[in-house]
Amino acid sequence: MSTLPVIAAVDGSDDSLRALEWAFDAARMRGAPLSVVHVRQYAPWAPPEVLPASPPEPEEDPVLRQVRARLEGRAERPATEYAVLEGAPAAVLPELGSTAQLLVLGSRGRGGFASLILGSNSMAAARDAECPVVVVPRPGRQVHENGPAGAGPRVVVGLHVDGPDEASLAFAFAEADRRAARVQVVAAYVWPLQMWAVPGDFITTSTVDQEVIETGTRTLADGFVAPHRERHPDVRVEVLVGPGDAAGHLVAASKDADLVVVGRHRRRLLAPIRMIGSVTQAVLLHAASPVAVVPPAGEES
Repeated sequence: MSTLPVIAAVDGSDDSLRALEWAFDAARMRGAPLSVVHVRQYAPWAPPEVLPASPPEPEEDPVLRQVRARLEGRAERPATEYAVLEGAPAAVLPELGSTAQLLVLGSRGRGGFASLILGSNSMAAARDAECPVVVVPRPGRQVHENGPAGAGPRVVVGLHVDGPDEASLAFAFAEADRRAARVQVVAAYVWPLQMWAVPGDFITTSTVDQEVIETGTRTLADGFVAPHRERHPDVRVEVLVGPGDAAGHLVAASKDADLVVVGRHRRRLLAPIRMIGSVTQAVLLHAASPVAVVPPAGEES
């Protein structure tokens, strides 16, 4: 059975070239082929409303020529193929996820406003692709909170103990194993607790001890992590439990991390479309490290 490729989406921008380097290493570590794809909104020789019958050959595309020259002659280069596609990147890129084990993009490309933190194409791919999507941020993002750092490579993964995402945990542990990194599992709990009083009003309650909430959260987290410890006995694990906003804890932990792993919302009966949750969106916008958005296991197209 053939190994699905790692796909790097490029457009010639510095952001996409950083994503290319990340994808190159990811393909090499997985023993997978690397597919470099340039999606062009429309042919440069035609107006936007006129599309050509077929895309040009990769050798004729200046972006792919630049990438080919960049990768040529590298040691341990995985089997690499190049493709140029025509269409709207926000629609074409997510479709590529059905034939990839990983889709890697920069946080934003050439289009849009220079001040944007995250481009629409990256957001669309993270929301809609059937495979995990890694978004590589621009260097120099500032994380002001002090997270649980420590020496050595780290993979950080968020865990919501009220609805654990097994796919995200499995991805994080497998990635840490490949990188000889440790896993930091971040589980946040709401504190102080608030109770509904009258319509539109909440009151803070002190009837529950914070230590009880934290101990219960840690116990649940340890239980969800245990099967993954068994599958990856060489991976060192740290379960980090704390009060407050989950996104804030994950962003703080992203400083100097190799990767932050978050899950995508599972589609529900009353919300059948794919969605990016508020925590995942905040991490994509503010994390200092690359972010992997993992679709839930068993989600159908």
